[in-house]
Amino acid sequence: MISALRHFRKPFRLLSFLGLTALLAACQVGVPGSGPTGPRVSGQTINVAMLLPYGSASAGDDLVARSLENAARLALTDVPDIQVNLTVYNTAANASQAAAVAQQAVSEGADVILGPLRSDAAAAVGVAVARSNINVLSFSNNTEIAGGNVFVLGHTFQNTATRMMSYSAAQGRNRVLILHARNLAGEVAREAVERAAVANGATITGRVSYEFSQNGVVAALPTVMSTVRSTDTNALMMTGDAAGALPLFAQLLPENGLDTEATRVMGLSRWDVPPQTLELSGLQEGWFALPDPSAAAQFNARYEAANGTPAHILAAIGYDAMRAVAETAATQGRLGVAELTASSGFAGGTEYSA
Repeated sequence: MISALRHFRKPFRLLSFLGLTALLAACQVGVPGSGPTGPRVSGQTINVAMLLPYGSASAGDDLVARSLENAARLALTDVPDIQVNLTVYNTAANASQAAAVAQQAVSEGADVILGPLRSDAAAAVGVAVARSNINVLSFSNNTEIAGGNVFVLGHTFQNTATRMMSYSAAQGRNRVLILHARNLAGEVAREAVERAAVANGATITGRVSYEFSQNGVVAALPTVMSTVRSTDTNALMMTGDAAGALPLFAQLLPENGLDTEATRVMGLSRWDVPPQTLELSGLQEGWFALPDPSAAAQFNARYEAANGTPAHILAAIGYDAMRAVAETAATQGRLGVAELTASSGFAGGTEYSA
């Protein structure tokens, strides 16, 4: 949905994200039905392997892993019609180890693999089990790795860009300048916005890239401002997040003359993570995409009640993945591409609506 940042106590203006089933379908690259058919479910029991970054050198990875696992186990309480045997395998956030434990999981009878978290590990896992007839539902949001036996479940740039551009064009903000980092993620984000603009009748007035550094941000400011003024730009799409260049641009663009009313600021990332990002002056009145706050609050409350700790922001992906797999197995009897991407499938644990 789209959230307008006016004053934080005022209600959000909302536009819903795509649901999980649509996300699976959109990210399965290749000829429909060309991926693994998946094993038939044995009676009403499925063996699920979950590949998580436990054992990484980063303490943050253990936190994410625990939250994803807890959320998946929470999902199992909502699918009583099928027995799920869940086995967790530690990847240490390492692609080689992820590939090795994926092969181990298949040899131990896994019907489907959930995870791993990052795209390099997910790609390695896909290759490692490519001949096994087992699908891999990774938690990555990098569609470059999707195809064959690999799905991505994270919120993709394309998914978000499509929602953002649809809303923006409908509001008359249809002359868009793209501001992106000069790296792989920035280029993927730029391409997603360009495709979404074409699909929604918007015009890209320019593309400004910047070196991913403080000096790079400062150096890009004159180009941003001159392009806005010379092209009648009425919307600025910033692809960076709060851990990157977003806070610096949010501070410096208004200081360099950007009128955020005349040129609506938009983002592909979550501006509410961390919450302090919402206080940045250059983002006021801007638009960004996020799941339904009320549904997310319900999920977070359930998670905390069950586990005694708050859910990580990615936890809902673990819940949705397990619910989707369990319900698909219970109703379809198979975990193949056709069943996982069925249009009548699961709509998401945090109730994103299509």
